[in-house]
Amino acid sequence: MKALVCILLLLETFVFVVQQQVDGGLNENEISQQISSEDGRQNPPRTDTLGAEASTDSQQSCHLCFPDIHAALRELTATVTEQKANIRALETQLREQQTFILEELKKKDDEILNLTLSQVEELRKENRDKKIAFSAGLRQSGAGYTGPYKSEITLTYKKVITNIGNAYNPVTGVFRAPLKGVYMFRVSVYGHGGTGATASIIKNGEQVVVAHDYQAKDRLNSSNGVVLLLEVGDVVYVRLWPNRRISDNSQENLNTFSGFLLFPLR
Repeated sequence: MKALVCILLLLETFVFVVQQQVDGGLNENEISQQISSEDGRQNPPRTDTLGAEASTDSQQSCHLCFPDIHAALRELTATVTEQKANIRALETQLREQQTFILEELKKKDDEILNLTLSQVEELRKENRDKKIAFSAGLRQSGAGYTGPYKSEITLTYKKVITNIGNAYNPVTGVFRAPLKGVYMFRVSVYGHGGTGATASIIKNGEQVVVAHDYQAKDRLNSSNGVVLLLEVGDVVYVRLWPNRRISDNSQENLNTFSGFLLFPLR
């Protein structure tokens, strides 16, 4: 508090001196008297002892406060300068790290793009070169009848004539699409009169087309075909109708089931 009073006193005296110099100037005695007068106003004497103590404390405070303030300002300035330097260094480091990260991300993006394009091209080539075709006869050996049965059955064409791509299973009689595309299927039926010869091409459990012939006597012969759009995993097979009978032998292959890929689709 004494230091603050000292500072205010000096400022007031300085303003007064400047004003007097502007108005006409003061001599040294007048300045001394003015300072003494100001000291008297700020510290009115109560006793000789108190006045002396107050004068001594004020002088010591004035002498001590200014060096402390200047030292604090110098220390604060040095600290601010140091912090500014640290901030500039940190900003530079952050910019360098940001540039490095962006470059690494761009490299990764390029790698992923190149890999994806390579995989797509490889898949296209694989699909383009993929060949799927099969044809199978009903009997592996010998001759005989199949049917009649009280309910529908899936025909198993056991004699594999062609099975490129191995998409047809001779054990189950089911063709399973290995890739999306457009396929052609055909079925032929042969039998003897009296029961009729009827079979259907089935896709995923749904009847698509039927090959049918019926007459009381003599031979029965029919065929039918269809073009199907299949997704990967779709199944196609042939079912013999109830109460129908077909006839075949392994030499003539009168009942057949065939199919092939016309073209793949993306």
